[in-house]
Amino acid sequence: MTHVTKAVFPVAGLGTRFLPATKSVPKEMLPLIDRPLIHYAVEEARAAGIEEFIFITSAGKAALENYFVDMPELEETLARAGKTSALHALQSTQIAGGTVRFVRQENPRGLGHAVSLARDLIGDEPFAVILPDDVIRADTPALDQMIRAFGQFPAHMVATETVPAEKLSSYGVADIAQTFGRIQNLRGLVEKPRAGEAPSRSGIVGRYILQPSIFDHLCGLAPGSGGEIQLTDAIAADLANAGVNGFAFEGQRFDCGSVRGFLEATMAFAQDRPELSDVFAGDSSSCIRAA
Repeated sequence: MTHVTKAVFPVAGLGTRFLPATKSVPKEMLPLIDRPLIHYAVEEARAAGIEEFIFITSAGKAALENYFVDMPELEETLARAGKTSALHALQSTQIAGGTVRFVRQENPRGLGHAVSLARDLIGDEPFAVILPDDVIRADTPALDQMIRAFGQFPAHMVATETVPAEKLSSYGVADIAQTFGRIQNLRGLVEKPRAGEAPSRSGIVGRYILQPSIFDHLCGLAPGSGGEIQLTDAIAADLANAGVNGFAFEGQRFDCGSVRGFLEATMAFAQDRPELSDVFAGDSSSCIRAA
């Protein structure tokens, strides 16, 4: 089976790089222009044909869970006031009740552990994993690109991009055997290699399509880099059984888990909006208005 209809969103992280804001607001709810990060991730999944949404959450994420529920009273108020644009924006946040699930990760034990908690909901079919921190600006959504490629090459698939050599120690890195267009057939994966030991400059970023056999390797996996259960370690362990491909997606990724990346994304997405495209252009003093 190669049809992908389920996606896992690991959103249990603490967002410490955005403290003190994330003391009371989940990182995934920080607004990029006028929508929170999690909205971009869900939109991308919907555009790729995802039908079931599984969120791995933690304590203090009630705002995120509430974001996707219906608010009929507010909808009625907006409709009565004739605020059509606001009503449409509100309705875009809704996910049908039967297609969304929330699973609590009690202890922060890493991405691999978070994904393992979705096992009972995934069942015996391939699924996607989307990290909302990685916002990808692309004409064709990155996950859609991957799912199309996965239909032809149904092995585990990880999204990759070229990373500066000095930053590779912060990434999982693809060990590439052969390349076919944007498909990279991998002989292995190396999690956060030491300087000078990376097998390539193709870093693994926050989009995955995984076969259900991954769960057998996540179960009982020893902690890896950083003392956490690493998803890339489980993928590497399943390489002989399921195979692994990288996919060099077409688009621009922003690391919105960092303050710098978040600001870069804000500027880029503002430029895509006609009513905001001039905000970051020219002399900043033009934004100053006389009292």
